Parts: sequence; C-alpha cells; structure tokens
Amino acid sequence: MRTLRPQLASLLLLGMALAQRQVAVQEGPLYRTEGSHVTLWCKVSGYQDPVEQNFQWSIYLPSAPEREVQIVSTVDPSFPYAIYTQRVRSRGIYVERVQGDAVLLHITELQDRDAGEYECHTPNTDKTYFGSYSAKMNLVVIPDSLRVTAVPQTLNKVEHDSLELKCEVSKSTAQHSHVSIAWYRQRGSEAPVEVISLSRDFVLRAGSAYAQRQATGDVRLDKVGETTSKLTIYNLHPSDQGEFYCEAAEWIQDPDKSWYAMTRKRSQGAIVNVQATDKEFSVRLETEKRTYIVGEPVEFRCILEAQNVPDRYFSISWAFNSSLIASLGPNAVPVLNNEFAQREALGQLKVAKESDNVFVLKIYRLRLEDSGKYNCRVTEREKTVTGDFIDKESKRPKNIPITVLPLKAGFAVTAISRTPGVTYNESFDLQCIIKPHYPSWVPVSVTWRFQPAGSTEFHDLVTFTRDGGVQWGDRYAGFRTRTAIEKVESSNNVRLSISRASDTEAGKYQCVAELWRKNYNSSWTRLADRTSNLLEIRVLRPVTKLQVSKSKRSITLVENRPIPLNCSVKSQTSPDSHFAVLWYVHKPSDADGKLILKTTHSSAFEYGTYAEEEGLRGRLQFERSASGGLFSLTVQRAEVRDSGSYYCHVEEWLLSPNHAWYKLAEEVSGRTEVTVKQPDNRLKVNQTHKNITVLENQWVTLECQVSSRTSPSSQLSVEWYVWRPGHPEKEAVAQLSRQSTLRYGDLAVLGDLRSRLHLESPSPGLYLLSIQNATVRDSGAYDCRVEEWLLDPSDRWYKRAEDLSGLITLTVKQPDPTLQVDTATANLTVQEKESFPLDCSILSRSSPESHFAVTWYNLRAKEAGGRTEEEEEEEEEEREAVLSVGPDAVFSPEAGRWEGRLRFQRLSAVLFRLTVLQAGGADTGNYSCRVEEWLADPNGVWYRLAEEESGTVAVHVQDAGSTLQSVICSNDALFYFVFFYPFPIFGILIITILLVRFKSRNSSKNSEGKNGVPLLWIKEPHLNYSPTCLEPPVLSIHPGTID
Repeated sequence: MRTLRPQLASLLLLGMALAQRQVAVQEGPLYRTEGSHVTLWCKVSGYQDPVEQNFQWSIYLPSAPEREVQIVSTVDPSFPYAIYTQRVRSRGIYVERVQGDAVLLHITELQDRDAGEYECHTPNTDKTYFGSYSAKMNLVVIPDSLRVTAVPQTLNKVEHDSLELKCEVSKSTAQHSHVSIAWYRQRGSEAPVEVISLSRDFVLRAGSAYAQRQATGDVRLDKVGETTSKLTIYNLHPSDQGEFYCEAAEWIQDPDKSWYAMTRKRSQGAIVNVQATDKEFSVRLETEKRTYIVGEPVEFRCILEAQNVPDRYFSISWAFNSSLIASLGPNAVPVLNNEFAQREALGQLKVAKESDNVFVLKIYRLRLEDSGKYNCRVTEREKTVTGDFIDKESKRPKNIPITVLPLKAGFAVTAISRTPGVTYNESFDLQCIIKPHYPSWVPVSVTWRFQPAGSTEFHDLVTFTRDGGVQWGDRYAGFRTRTAIEKVESSNNVRLSISRASDTEAGKYQCVAELWRKNYNSSWTRLADRTSNLLEIRVLRPVTKLQVSKSKRSITLVENRPIPLNCSVKSQTSPDSHFAVLWYVHKPSDADGKLILKTTHSSAFEYGTYAEEEGLRGRLQFERSASGGLFSLTVQRAEVRDSGSYYCHVEEWLLSPNHAWYKLAEEVSGRTEVTVKQPDNRLKVNQTHKNITVLENQWVTLECQVSSRTSPSSQLSVEWYVWRPGHPEKEAVAQLSRQSTLRYGDLAVLGDLRSRLHLESPSPGLYLLSIQNATVRDSGAYDCRVEEWLLDPSDRWYKRAEDLSGLITLTVKQPDPTLQVDTATANLTVQEKESFPLDCSILSRSSPESHFAVTWYNLRAKEAGGRTEEEEEEEEEEREAVLSVGPDAVFSPEAGRWEGRLRFQRLSAVLFRLTVLQAGGADTGNYSCRVEEWLADPNGVWYRLAEEESGTVAVHVQDAGSTLQSVICSNDALFYFVFFYPFPIFGILIITILLVRFKSRNSSKNSEGKNGVPLLWIKEPHLNYSPTCLEPPVLSIHPGTID
C-alpha cells in the first residue's frame, strides 16, 4: 500500500487522450499472499463528462473463465453476486475513490478463491461509444509461507554488557521473492525504535538512534545460518532497556518493476533489562551536515546518554554563538528568547523533546544570519522535598558550526540521454541536469521542448512547474499515454521517460530551467532561466530476424488427393509479429509465378488471379498453427493441371506504438515441386481363352470378368465383338455404356440377334452376354473390350484405360443324328385279294421336336428281256416308290397301280403303317421304308438332319384258283340272271350305303377333332365296280394333308 500510492499518483500525471475513452488497470499478473490486504487501481480517461466516473469490478474465476462474477460497484449497491455480498457489506471488499476518474479496489483479507482475472468496467457516460470501457488483469493468490520465530525470553543485563538475539526467517514461495529483516526496540506504549535492518536489496542500515553505535561496531547484524540472523549489541547502555523483536517482510517484484511487500510478520519479543552501574551521563550533539543554502531546513539533536533517564530529572538549554535560544525544564515546556520566539510563532523554528533522552532544535528556513556555532547543555536536577529543583551536574558537547550560503542565480542546464538511438517499442530517458544542485525546496520549473523529425519548430512538451505540478503541452497529447516525468528529490534534475517509442517521438529535445523566488506577499519572481543543449533522439525500426524455411521438396500424388503445402517461419523479430502470407505457383510455361491466395496480417483472405481463373476457390484450405510459425495451404481434389512449383512469400508486420501496422521485412520460401498424375492403370480383364460348343436352340452365356480396376469409384463400359467365319473384320454385337445404357451393334440391329441378346452384370466386375436360341450363324470368336472411366476433380469423366478379354470361341452346331429305324427283315404271305400291312418303326430319334418324312418302296425283280447279263446282275430289282409322306404330312400322288388301294396310318409318333388292299400277284416283292428326320432351326427353317432305311419285308401273294365269279361269267344266262336283273336293286342299295357311310364319316371327323387327335387321312374309301367282272369293292385311300 505504501509503494502503490506513489505509483498511482505517477500514473495519474501521465493523462490520456480526450478523444477516445481508455480504461487502464494495474498491470498483472500480481502475486499476493493469502490473508493479506490487496489494492488494485483502475483509471479511466478520454471521457467527456461528468468529472466523477463510475466503476464496476468483476472477476472471472479459473474454474469458469467465461463466466463473469460481479464483485462491487460505485453506483449500484445490488451489483455484487451473493458470494461477495457479505464481504462488500462488511467492507471486507470496498472501492476507494482517489479521484473522480481513478479508484482503488481494496480486499482487506485475501482468500484463495479471490484468485482470477479481474475486470474493471466503466459505464459509458458519453453520447456515443468510442474506445475501450473495460480492462483486465490477473491476480494470483499464493499461500503465506513466511515464518518469523525468535525465542521469547527475559534477559537481565548490566550496563556495558553484550546482548545477542537470534531470529529465524523462512519462506517456501515458488515465485522469486526477497526478504527484508529489521530489529526493533519498544518500551511500553512508545513507538518502536529501529535498531538495525537488512533491506530486500541486502543493504544493512541502522536506525537513527543506533547509527553512530553501528558505525563504531557496537551494533551488528550477522547471518549465522541459511535462515537465521543474529543481532549483537556491545557495550549496552541503560537506554537499551526494553523489548526487542525482529520483523520480516517478503517482497515480490510486480510487472511494473516495483517491489511490493506481500507479507510482514514479527517474532515474539525478548525482554531486556539493563541495570546502570552509576549516575554518570553524557551528552552529544548531532546534525546532518555543516553547510546549507538559504531556505534549507536544519535539525540539531541533543542526545542524553544515562541510566534510568525516566527516573531522573534533566533540563536542556540551546545556545547560538553562546547566546541562549531556548531552554526546557524537567516538564519539557520550551522557553525561547524574544527573537527566536517570533520565528517560532511564525512556524520557522521549533524546540521540542522527542523522547526521554533526545531533544531537538529545528529551523525550517535558514537565513544567512543563521550561520554560526550551535550547542546544547544538559543539567541534571534533583527534586527536593519541597518540590523545588536544584541543579547538580551540567554537561555540554562540542559546538557544531554551520555555514549558510546564499542562493546563487548562476546555473547551467544540460540535457543528456543514455539511449540516443532506440528501436520501436523501446523506452528512452531524457535527463535535464541543473548545476549546481539546488535543494528540492528551491522553486525551479523545468520545461521539456520537442522538435519532431522533419520540422523546424519547437513546442512545449511538458512542464514540471515550480510548485511541483505537471502541465502538458496542447500539441502533443499523444505523449501523455506513454510518457512519465519525475523530479529527483535530492535535486532539481527532471527526468523524462518515454516508453514504447515510435517514429512520432523521433526528433530533437531540449529542456529549459527557470529559477524562481517566492516573495513575502506570495508573489513569484523569476531570477534566471537557462536552455540546455539540443538532444537528438533517433527511433529506428527493429532489425528483422525473419527467416523462412528455404528447404525444397518434391511431391508426387494422384489426382483427387490433397496437395499439402507448408510455409514455415523459422524465426521472427518479435513474439507479437503478424505475418502476411502470399502463395504462388510457377508453371514451366509462365515467366513469373501467379498469385493463388493472400492472407493479410489481419487474417483477411484475398484470392489471386490464378485461383479465380482456374476455379480454385472452392478447393483451397488455409490453416495456421497455434504457435503461429507454420502456415499450411491445402489444394483439395488435385488435378493434373495443378502440377507446378509452389512457394510462399512471407511479410512480417509489427504494430507500432501508435497502433499502426507496418511491414518490417519479407522473404520467399523454398519451392515445392508438385506433380499430379492420373491414377496408375490397374484395369485387368480376364485373358483366358475359352472354347464353348452348344447345340442349336440352346442358351449360351459368355463371360467378361474384370479382375482389377484402377478405382472402386470408376465406371466401366463393356462392348462385345465377334469374328464370324468368312468375315474379314470383327463386328460389334452390343455395348453396355458406363451409364448402364445398352446399345446394339450393327450385327444385332440388322439381324435377328437383337431379340435374342441379354446383357447383365450380376456382380461388380462380372458382365454376362447371353444368346438365346443359338444358331449356327452365331458361331464365331467373341471378346469384350472394357473401358474404365474416372471422374476428375472438376466432375468431368475421362477414359483412363481399356483392356480386351481373351477370345471365347463359340461353336453352335446342329444336334448329332441318332435316328435309328427298325432294320429287321420279315416274310409275309397273303392270299390274293387280301390286304397286308407294311410297318415303319423308328427305334430312336435325335430330338423330340423332330418331324419325319416316310417313303415306302416296292422292290421287285425286273424283266430280263433286252438286257445283258451284266445289267441283270447289277440291277436285279426294280425300286418303286409306293407312297411318300413329307415332314409336313403332305402325301405324294399315288402311283397308277396303287391308286385306291393304299391306307396310311400313324399309330404313334415313331410308328407308321401303310396297308395295301386287294393284294394281287403283282404285289409280290420286297418292301422297305426310308425315314428322313427333319428339325427346325431357331428361325423356323426346316432342314434334313438324317435319313435311315428299314429292313425289307418280303411279301408273297398266293393265287386263289376257280371261283364263283368265273363260273357265273362263263354262263351268259346265269350272268344276266345274277347281275342284270338285280342291278337296280343293287344301285339303290349302294346309294343307301353311301349315304349312311357319309354321315358316319362326318360324325367320326367331328369326334377326332374334338379330342385333338390328328387325322391320318382325309378321304373315305370308295368302291370300284366293274360291270364286266364280279369283284368285291375295293377300299382306296388317296394321299392328303394331315393336320
């Protein structure tokens, strides 16, 4: 608290710009111990009105860094949250207003839960919002680990003895901290007297009462261990009697470089009694120096050293040049003479008793006539029984002469700086040194003047006025935010400190000092003024440390994969550097690289002309690592045309102290050679050659197997070809496009193949071509050509590969003939005029769908007349076709002698019977049948597959001898009797029989048609009657069409 207020006062002198509201809080992080009293300052500037601003404090706890917890407000009593309400009401937490626009937050007893990020917020009081309205800082609460221990004891000493006391001080703070130790002596309710101390900077210093004894070595402070210090007092005086204790403080350095005492603790005391050996006493006179300047103060201390001073009576008198100034009796009431009494009445002089053994003479403003010798006299007095005092022994020290010099008006002013050249954001100090050094009470005003670089005029920057105030110039309000001015207490030297330097602070500086005198009427007179030398300050930009990786690399990848591009910043000038990254690509056909993408230092994106022309906007992805030094550009879905040389151009940007960004440096990275290629061709079609043989009318399936492909997402088109015998070129059969569209080739379109083709893909990569009802014309060498199509990153399909399958040789043949006819021979003897059957039996056939053409032949011996013996041997038999029935069941015409005597029957699908009626001797001979097997091809065209002839049947017709017919015919009377007269009767009977037979045939036809049985013949038998020969009726069958 003692060190915080001067810092706050110094900050308030800086001021802020009026144009923009700005809130500032104490710089963090601050480390404070649990249980201590903590203050945090907050100030607002740049507001318009009113003069008194309001403040609200909140905290963001580490357990919930995003949630605001309200603590205290200067305007709203209901502002605190419940967890802080009680502490605010009991003033455990409160806000102290230092000025209208500055406050201190007090936490009287810091708790562990008070750690977090504190936010100071100032509600807006202006008409518009402009600037910042809050600021944050971190407060870290650490355990109080300071321990101060000493052995409590009571020591009885005799005058001139030695005293040794030990104090142990320890801490276990994780943060870097210092410890100070001090020993004190206290008597009753008197204020403690400092004996000796060791500061945090390890400076050993004795208190004023023990300074002379420490100089002679009678008072020592030694370190005797890691944590133990020892106080030693030699040659004890009776005045040393009292309670001795040590006090330690733990100090930590805050971010603003000031030291803060986090904790102070004292040990238990040791009571020391010092017994005097006699009644002797001594007197000494002390003052700070011997030469003074008019107006300076002076203090004389008359120190009495004796035993049991409180129990004895002493009187003191002060003398100047042997003239009495004042005297003090045992009652400590001063009595001054006339001249000094007037000065005492004006407040220019004071005579007082500071303690039992210290008496003080103070002159606040010395005059020239005050030069001379000063002394004090101490007289011990004894009180009589009557209460009167009688003088006993009197002693006085040596005189102390002082010299009071007049104030000289002649002085010199010099401006110096240890840092005439600085870089951005660094600090520099300017000192205005005045010689001779006037005391701090001498009224001197110092003005710093500034001439900006490039200007010829000086203007007042800031003035440290004669009364200690600070007055800023009107033209450089921006300086106030980064400038501090202070006056050294021991002199009138004025230091100007400027932090976060920028080019606006570059230029020439000089200081002007004025010496003033205050008159008795409170008016001021300027005695003299001096102007210093010119001091030029150069503010340079930082030396760049930017380094970008120059490593080269090559990338080869397949299209549709991402292209990873990295740009690595190996070193940078400042941790606060921002980078603009420009990405380029260089093609062999281009002279220069083309801009792809630019990311500015403010993280804005700008697409280059190359990205716009090539349509890359939707495929670019930019990333920046959390550490900030690695930038990545990814080109998604790479295309072949994306191949090229890629590199990045890095610009380093820094924020100037004036909050303006400037480009410090730029550098180009190494190149990345990118080659984007199409996927490797992995298309493979089964190359196995096959031979397939099938019969006509069967189904045949041809297989096209894709064993591997370039990509699972590719599309395939399959086209089938055939080389047919007798054709010089292969012909397209059918094509299945990649969109699964079926197209027929010219061969299928022109012929009947189209209706018999079937194309399918039962599983991925397997394509089947099926031919229904295969024909001999379908024979040939088939193969398939497979094309693989891939989708490029621009969603365009292109053919990546093609491959041919092995040949499939298809042979379609007619069925093998298995026709077999019964070849067994037989002998058959029949009587003349009887009928005999000729069976043609088919034992096996080639197909159930076969049709048969059957022809019966009569083999009989030829007549020998007119032939040679050789011809008779070669052609002994004559072959005559009796009847032919075609595969379409069409009968051939009957031969002359067979007409009307043949009857055809199809007893089953494989059994045919021809019955010869009215056998005659001419019918004797060998009979056989020849069978032709016919099949229909898939187009319905019939062809003869095979033919086979049966075994022969030898038929012998026997002669029957004389018959009734011959008897009747040989007798005319009997003939007419038998045949002429009954003729009308027989005619009527025949007509009747025919009518009945005709009706019976129609009824039979209708019955067979209804049952679905094919008719074996279509003509009814009819009777041939000869009027000249009495013969029985003959049943004759004429060939016809069987349905």
